Amino acid sequence: MGREVRRVPLDFDWPLGKVWEGFLLPERLREEPCPDCESGYSPHAEHLFNLWWGHLPFTPESNGSTSLRSDTPAVRAVAERNVAHAPAYYGAGEDAIAREAQRLANLWNGMWCYHLNQDDVDALVAADRLWDLTRTCRPGEGWKKTDPPVVPTAEQVNEWSLRGFGHDAINSGVVISARCEREGVDATCATCKGHATIQSYPGQRADAEAWEPTEPPKGAGWQLWETVSEGSPVSPVAASADALAEWMSNPERGRDWVPAETARQFVERGWAPSGVFSAQTGLVSGVEYVGWAESERRDRS
Repeated sequence: MGREVRRVPLDFDWPLGKVWEGFLLPERLREEPCPDCESGYSPHAEHLFNLWWGHLPFTPESNGSTSLRSDTPAVRAVAERNVAHAPAYYGAGEDAIAREAQRLANLWNGMWCYHLNQDDVDALVAADRLWDLTRTCRPGEGWKKTDPPVVPTAEQVNEWSLRGFGHDAINSGVVISARCEREGVDATCATCKGHATIQSYPGQRADAEAWEPTEPPKGAGWQLWETVSEGSPVSPVAASADALAEWMSNPERGRDWVPAETARQFVERGWAPSGVFSAQTGLVSGVEYVGWAESERRDRS
């Protein structure tokens, strides 16, 4: 994601800021939303999904877990970290920590994802998830399975979920599907078979999978594009690299203005990320960083 220079025809007139049509799946290949589900789940699986993320009332005891308290060590640790990082928001001292700990306990007690039972954990292990608890990262070798194999307890997994990034959507799907299987219920919507969309004509899905994007036409012009979206032009077409650099260094561009030499170096390179943070520059735009890095390289050579 960032900025790039494209060579396009001099008379290329695609609207600025509008994603190039060749990068977007054509409307004729877009399926209709399923009338009977939102995400491809069966009604029961959708109910479980909402319990997982706390969209419906949930109690830890309903899944064989124990409610968290404000003095639960993992809860307390996160509360202390939050208060230390943002005292202007939370306040300071023991009262602020206690308030934040109680807020976190209340929030997490309402979500299944923080209160798995052993069946849930076993499903994740069988799906080769939970690498933080079942593998060891070795320098030069990557993540290796623990030998002998380890099956973490529900208590260990629940504490892990509080202290780090926790569960993602894949884990959610694994646990929900396993729960449905144990209960003898289909996890996918009978109407769309789990796709969450319905084909407008037979073979539409295959046509969409076979579709490939098409690039803008090539030509003698020079144009700046953003790649944060699928890709769209953000400058007029220039007749030369110098002309594009001159446009980029025009003070009328406001906060997007860059010095002329920086612009020339970026155009020569042809691409930059959206932004870069470094000890030398702090947080700067990718275009600025490319110019700085190129100047540093030239100074050393």
